[in-house]
Amino acid sequence: MAHPIRRTAPAAPAAGAHRPRLTLNSDGRAHPRENALVAAVVLFALVAGICAFFKGMHILGAWTALAGVGTGLVSQMFSATTEERVVTVLALGVSAVALFMNMFHGGLY
Repeated sequence: MAHPIRRTAPAAPAAGAHRPRLTLNSDGRAHPRENALVAAVVLFALVAGICAFFKGMHILGAWTALAGVGTGLVSQMFSATTEERVVTVLALGVSAVALFMNMFHGGLY
């Protein structure tokens, strides 16, 4: 006599067992070089973006934005996960806009 197959729904995960984490390493491996490049691009973008709003800080802002664009391009080439690429492209865009604004305020020198 054949037994009927009972199909049951998969058990729900226990409360707090799986929480989505905010991380750049979505593939489960560590990428210290790539994460450091992403952090550097974000830092350059923040400094250049803040300096872009002050006319007297155009020298620091323009050089920082130029460093952010260069570091962003290198970071984009070495990025390993989609999250790294998203953050890099956003910071690269902020650096480029800040570079244009700082160049308008007086340029690199």
